[in-house]
Amino acid sequence: MSTGMSTQYLAGLVNELCKLPSETGWVEFKVNVADPEEIGEYLSAQSNTAALCGKANAYIVWGIEDASHKVAGTGFKPSQTKKGNENLENWLVRLLNPRLHFHFYEFEYVGKPLVLLEIPRAMGKPTQFSGVEFIRVGSYRQKLKEYPDLERSLWRIFETTPFEELKAIEHVDSGQVLTLLDYPSYFDLLSLPLPADRDKILARLAEDRLIVANQAGGWDITNLGAILFAKNLDTFKGLSRKAVRVIVYEGKGRLKTVREQDGHRGYAAGFEGLIEFVNALVPRNEVIGKALRKEVPMYPEPAIRELVANALIHEDFSVTGSGPMIEIFADRMEITNPGLPLVKTERFLDTPPRSRNEALASLMRRAGICEERGSGVDKVVFQTEYYQLPAPIFETPEGCTRAVLFAHKALNDMDRADRVRACYLHACLRYVERNPMTNSSLRERFGIEEQNSAIASRIIRDAIEDGRVRPYDPDQGKKYAKYLPFWA
Repeated sequence: MSTGMSTQYLAGLVNELCKLPSETGWVEFKVNVADPEEIGEYLSAQSNTAALCGKANAYIVWGIEDASHKVAGTGFKPSQTKKGNENLENWLVRLLNPRLHFHFYEFEYVGKPLVLLEIPRAMGKPTQFSGVEFIRVGSYRQKLKEYPDLERSLWRIFETTPFEELKAIEHVDSGQVLTLLDYPSYFDLLSLPLPADRDKILARLAEDRLIVANQAGGWDITNLGAILFAKNLDTFKGLSRKAVRVIVYEGKGRLKTVREQDGHRGYAAGFEGLIEFVNALVPRNEVIGKALRKEVPMYPEPAIRELVANALIHEDFSVTGSGPMIEIFADRMEITNPGLPLVKTERFLDTPPRSRNEALASLMRRAGICEERGSGVDKVVFQTEYYQLPAPIFETPEGCTRAVLFAHKALNDMDRADRVRACYLHACLRYVERNPMTNSSLRERFGIEEQNSAIASRIIRDAIEDGRVRPYDPDQGKKYAKYLPFWA
């Protein structure tokens, strides 16, 4: 049971909701009716109706009479309610698809007990309860499939309204905007002078759609503003689970966690601090030079920066309940974001990325946090080659996108898959540089001496057999042979 909101805030919210007309589709008032099945259906109906109405949240309030909006109080206590042997909240979560991070609040209002249920709007697809999608029609909840016009309108909203334009929090005054957002970071990252006048600060934030004027007065903070510049993402209920998690494990598996930390700041405001934090946790290798010893990070910082920035930019925000994650093991680092990529993983290096979140990506580029379109993965592969690390892996496990950086491994310790992957990505990198791969360039990539060129030839042969590279000219002589990725 969530207690994140102050009683004062909840009382103010109920006060505003009571002023609305009784037929408002995204608000429902009840006294004591609290059947679990009915609550589940209302969760679906209110969530979908909030999306239709352009609202960030819908609400059910117990303890207020529906017709008169008089305060009656309620005997409903969700924290003590069960469905069978299961807690009400857990039961509801299990039957909702996609999962909704709704919140029950139990509090007193003008001396009487109330319960407020805050329901996030549907995103990406309609919210179902027990396999059925519901919607509010007038003052009744109905099955969405019985109202095809409303269903079409709902899907049109999902298809045409980007995540960034949705409201993270509505109807706050200018002081609250400046309290909730790290606006000095915005001006600093974009190399803009910080205005001394509050109205000019707000006007600039509005220009970049971090905030928008609310019709009832004050401001709405958009998802774009919150996800990039929140002082604390926990303040924005729908985005709190989108904070970046960093986990360090002992050894090569996930059995023992050494350290775990969730970020709280917005992605742009907290990016440099995140990278510094990760670099401090990454193991370091001792390198012995001609006259001195020095420690270097196991993974090059530019590669980490690019992969973390990519994970943030290409995240699928319609996947609820999870956010970007950085996991550090003894032999590798895994950077994962929710959602499948819009281009094939084997074409990450040469294909300009298609972003789900173009406004977010654009602002991150303007802030210098990520590279211009299409050059980031090139730099990651270049960095791993420069330090003669195993080639990174890009994979898509269980609806996520994951990039894996590996600690140094001698060529003799690499298996066939490691060598072929490195050969393929080397061929991709050379191709985008308009300079095909050769035996000589691959030797340089692996640090193979010239007299051992047969080793490079064997790796190329394996890559051809596996369908990852192909000869530039099938009739070419082996001495001056050139090679391309399979798709070129």
